[in-house]
Amino acid sequence: MNSIEIKNLSLNFGDIKVLKDLNLTIEKGEFLVLLGASGCGKSTLLNCIAGLLDVTDGQIFINEQNVTWLEPAQRGIGMVFQSYALYPQMTVEGNLSFSLKNAKLAKDEINRRVKNASEILQIEDLLKRKPAALSGGQRQRVAIGRALVRDVDVFLFDEPLSNLDAKLRTELRVEIKRLHQKLNNTMIYVTHDQIEAMTLANRIAIMRDGLVLQLDDPKNIYNFPINKYVAEFIGSPGMNFLQGKINNKDNVSFQIDDTLFELDGYNFQTIVEDKRPVWLGVRPENIVVNDGIKSMPVNFDVVVEVIEPMGADTLVWSHFNGHEFRFTVDGNKVINIGEKINLGFDPLHISIFDFESEDRL
Repeated sequence: MNSIEIKNLSLNFGDIKVLKDLNLTIEKGEFLVLLGASGCGKSTLLNCIAGLLDVTDGQIFINEQNVTWLEPAQRGIGMVFQSYALYPQMTVEGNLSFSLKNAKLAKDEINRRVKNASEILQIEDLLKRKPAALSGGQRQRVAIGRALVRDVDVFLFDEPLSNLDAKLRTELRVEIKRLHQKLNNTMIYVTHDQIEAMTLANRIAIMRDGLVLQLDDPKNIYNFPINKYVAEFIGSPGMNFLQGKINNKDNVSFQIDDTLFELDGYNFQTIVEDKRPVWLGVRPENIVVNDGIKSMPVNFDVVVEVIEPMGADTLVWSHFNGHEFRFTVDGNKVINIGEKINLGFDPLHISIFDFESEDRL
């Protein structure tokens, strides 16, 4: 059973097309992340699902009910915003129970839901405090709890962790994942943070200019990006790109100036003609250094320019044939500025994109 189905959804602000004929199906119990840069339409899409924006065209179904023109309160959703939006004059308990009192639920039912939510989020000892006496992480837990007490099937998160520091983001990210595993509710989560997307999602929808470019599980998006934009957006540090052309003279190869990289093992999606301009993309973590390259079909030399220690790994910056080129090595490996290093990679772990369309080949 589909939890949410979006059919031919469009939203215009005057002459500006913000969402463009979107179609999206979200399964019951799925954790879907809408990922993209600022202005791509991800929060706008979430607000359309929530009923906070009226769509220009198309339909939205939640649990097989057409909710396109229903008010937010009638859609059976709980929403957590980027800002905590807590009532400062109320205690945590008051914030959690406010919507339930407005809905005229019985006192026993309100107490049961507040108790259940506070136990799940581990905020039982905070119920008598007011928001001013809470940390940022505690406030966001209360904001999540306010959605949780509504006892709905669908939760919507609009960049809920972006106002927190790095440590708190990590902690609450784990809590949200645990919450989903425990409740098994449908969750849609908006973020521009790829780490949040990769760690939380069952599937990721990468958006750009009001369109979904790729919808897939995190592993496939990481290993098989559908185009160069997705390849650039996913991964930290970002993917390396070399501009060259296909050489079909003997075996299929990538040619950059006078250098040939054989592409045996690369799974082309289509027949690629000789001399076709392409981008070759390879992630820094898929580069093998020095002794490890003996088994690599492709190898070449670079000179170390910048070193960035990152603890377990070290990120090394260099250039190859005029292109910036980065690779990672073990954090304990000693590398010096100016040192020549032999690198290699396996064509199984690269991506080839058409130079003009930037689509995967």
